[in-house]
Amino acid sequence: MDVLHERCAGVDISKKDAKACVRTASTKRRGTFTTETTTWGSTTNAVLALRDHLLAAEVTLVVIEATSDYWKPFYYLLADELNVILVNARQAKNLPGRKTDVSDAAWLAQLGAHGLLRASFVPDQPVRELRDLTRARTQLTRERGQTVQRLEKLLEDTGIKLSAVASDIMGVSGRAMLEALIHGERDPQTLAELAKRKLRNKIPQLTEALTGRFRAHHAFLTRLHLDHYDQLTDAIGQLDARLEEAMAPFRPALDLLDTIPGINRAVAEVIIAETGGDMSRFASARHLASWAGVCPGHHESAGRTKSTKVRPG
Repeated sequence: MDVLHERCAGVDISKKDAKACVRTASTKRRGTFTTETTTWGSTTNAVLALRDHLLAAEVTLVVIEATSDYWKPFYYLLADELNVILVNARQAKNLPGRKTDVSDAAWLAQLGAHGLLRASFVPDQPVRELRDLTRARTQLTRERGQTVQRLEKLLEDTGIKLSAVASDIMGVSGRAMLEALIHGERDPQTLAELAKRKLRNKIPQLTEALTGRFRAHHAFLTRLHLDHYDQLTDAIGQLDARLEEAMAPFRPALDLLDTIPGINRAVAEVIIAETGGDMSRFASARHLASWAGVCPGHHESAGRTKSTKVRPG
């Protein structure tokens, strides 16, 4: 098998340290290679020292396995002066029974030397920052939804069925009723009269739904949930404002994506943050769909299809 990189390094990363294996051609016997494995810390100074070590070894390729988020400081610092590729752990699996950090580093170096690894897509810094913002907003939005679910669960404990009548208990009418409950109002008719607009047509149903056993204990927890909901809403608003500024260079692509039926502004921002907005790095639309994880798997053996599940993406 051809050797594309006579001086190649593999780096196996963990939270506290990293094993770096430098694979170079042997000076004693032609066609053979020697390996040197060293251990380095994961702090910035240690990674910079590793970079100097690899530069001194004159490696032409550094292979890093994508391990959680631990690879990021290594990739960002080493890529400044070295040819670094990030590889998917599934594509660089070691042989069973040989799983150690040292052997993994050597295995990465060997695969990289023969060009058997495909580099993962690592976007530029502006796109990485967009990803951080959109992913944080997605997470906070999910947490806000979970807060509403906890509140609904709490109301079930009181026997109040507000969510069975009002589609959104965090709307103007729902919030007014919840605030009144917190402040001691227990009369179902009085609470139902707080309904606004179309919900006023359901005052009889609301009166029935708001009859329950709402105690001081429930008022305390409801207050906590409402405050948490408002904090998350405020944080999401700050992220939206920040994203508005960060999306300025991608405005044409964002406006174009927003015209597609079923894709709103927020989804368009996520698409740009995840793909970078530059489609030239993908050979075709099929490559993009495969990279995004929306293509079914293809695993066939002896004429039988074994798996077609979609991978996480």
